[in-house]
Amino acid sequence: MARGDFRPDGREAAVISRLDHAKEAQKMRALRLLKKHLDELSERITSRLIEVRAVETTSKIELEQQVNLCLQSLLTAEDFDIQYQTAEIRHIVPRPHFISLYVTAWIIEKLIDHKCIIDIYGTDEEIYRYVNAEVSKMIPMN
Repeated sequence: MARGDFRPDGREAAVISRLDHAKEAQKMRALRLLKKHLDELSERITSRLIEVRAVETTSKIELEQQVNLCLQSLLTAEDFDIQYQTAEIRHIVPRPHFISLYVTAWIIEKLIDHKCIIDIYGTDEEIYRYVNAEVSKMIPMN
């Protein structure tokens, strides 16, 4: 047997590769669904946040436009940018939906400073739950 033919980690590498491929395929599927349902999802997230009084705003239309812009930016964001944006709150739930996590981080860090926002109420986890309730209906993750 030639020395170069022996690879003790070959099976583990193959399993890891398949898992990474499956995870990436799931992410691409989620982004395709996001693109398809972008406007409806923006409206649902906005309505939910106002309904549960997590966000107080002067203009629902402006809030919906801002959520829409956030989701559009996610569609074109690099993986590094998504990881950077969500780094502070990645721990709030055990297996977060990456779209819900991105929108939650954006609400907490950027939307709060927007001129149409009076205040944002609730914990990071509560905001995530409100956003994820709407995202997971349209973009389920296994």
